[in-house]
Amino acid sequence: MNDRTSRLLLLGSVFVIATCGLVYELIAGTIASYLLGDSITQFSTVIGVYLSAMGAGSWLSKFIHRHEGWIFVQVQLLIGLVGGCSAALLFLLFPIVSSFRVPLYGLIFLVGMLVGLEIPLLLRLLKDRIEFKDLVARVFTFDYIGALLASLLFPLVLVPHLGLVRSSFLFGMLNVAVGLMSAWLLIPRGPQRRLLSVGGFLLLGALLVGFIASERLMAWSERSAYTDTVIYAKSSPYQRIVLTRNGADLRLHLNGNLQFSARDEYRYHEALVHPGLAQLSAARSVLVLGGGDGLAVREILRYPNVQTVTLVDLDGDITRLFKTQPLLTRLNGDALNHPKVFVVNADAFTWFATNRQRFDFVVADFPDPSNFSLGKLYTTTFFQRVRSTLEPGGSLVVQCTSPYVARRTFWCVNETLRASGFSHTAPYHLYVPSFGEWGFILASDHAFDAPLGLPAGLRYLTENSTRNLFDFPPDMTAVPVEVHRLNNQMLVRYFEEEWAHYVH
Repeated sequence: MNDRTSRLLLLGSVFVIATCGLVYELIAGTIASYLLGDSITQFSTVIGVYLSAMGAGSWLSKFIHRHEGWIFVQVQLLIGLVGGCSAALLFLLFPIVSSFRVPLYGLIFLVGMLVGLEIPLLLRLLKDRIEFKDLVARVFTFDYIGALLASLLFPLVLVPHLGLVRSSFLFGMLNVAVGLMSAWLLIPRGPQRRLLSVGGFLLLGALLVGFIASERLMAWSERSAYTDTVIYAKSSPYQRIVLTRNGADLRLHLNGNLQFSARDEYRYHEALVHPGLAQLSAARSVLVLGGGDGLAVREILRYPNVQTVTLVDLDGDITRLFKTQPLLTRLNGDALNHPKVFVVNADAFTWFATNRQRFDFVVADFPDPSNFSLGKLYTTTFFQRVRSTLEPGGSLVVQCTSPYVARRTFWCVNETLRASGFSHTAPYHLYVPSFGEWGFILASDHAFDAPLGLPAGLRYLTENSTRNLFDFPPDMTAVPVEVHRLNNQMLVRYFEEEWAHYVH
């Protein structure tokens, strides 16, 4: 092979190296946000650790005085091994280690340090083959283009079609392939090249096995993490979906957090829907935000006067699952396939920009505001958008986490609703065995009366018990809080502080 082709191949390896390095970083950040919550904090710390580790690797490269080609190939193979196995290893370790952040940041630092070693070594290997100013320009051009490709591939192709574990193994194989090519280009024919080649091909085979067996690895990890039997698991573009079963009890977990238990979900969903909707005898159109499991929709369909129910949920994998899985359609009464129900898979925050419908009743059944991405759905900005779609006399109900565990969080939502223009709010709460004490808030521009009449067939609510929901004991009454706005995210801060204190 002539020297020009060799140079081009080595420069091309920069493109692959940069793509792989950023993919490992994105995978680690995504896993951290899945398992630890608060995506902004997790991505910020992962990026900080990774970049500092790259700096450490670049600094360490100055101590390498010879055998740069040999070391460069070994670094490639080691990155392929560590980076390729990183996602599977993190998922496997999460349920069995007491401090998950130690292996998380340890792996990130190791991969970042090895990546930081690569470019200085490659510059030294090419300095006698390419003029220095052209060398630096070309290396960093390929590096930045590779990073751009990774940032586009990750959300559009890798996560939705391969998942995190398969993507990790795939890019590990690409790193090993670069190492094998570099061995051929940089190491003279002889025992060293044969040793590296044999090791590289064995590693390539091991990563391929991991790629093929990735679903089995995830299944094993989830069997360790959940006490009940895992009957369904899938990574959507937005979250890890796990469904477990223990006898008649079905449980849905999103990113490791329990969303409902079939044993007592009726308490939650009856309380979410009926105290507000039972007051609106003329309600014809209802909007459900979140709630892709169809359980709130099941309760809404008890009202014959309701003519249309629009469900806006971000994750199409969730709504498809609850439309088609027999155990789940039996649980939600096949609500998502009802002719009155229209399912829209979209981000509720941006969906309002194109919505032209108006609604008599809106149900906001979002996950708790555990990160800034979810926190935006509890801001004055969002509640004002909801309010603008309500018919005169219409109402909104919001699930608001636990007023016992997260007292400031709960009352922050109440203050935020009032600051959004709702002249009347009615906080209430109940006990759900799977979650403990749980809270909701009704908001409207009119005062609330006792329910006009609950539908037949409810398992928990009665006229008397519904009135009692609005009574708060002293340890859950209102406390001074700030309003949650898009630019301060106070609610997320309250939530993190209060739940962290309760858990630990």
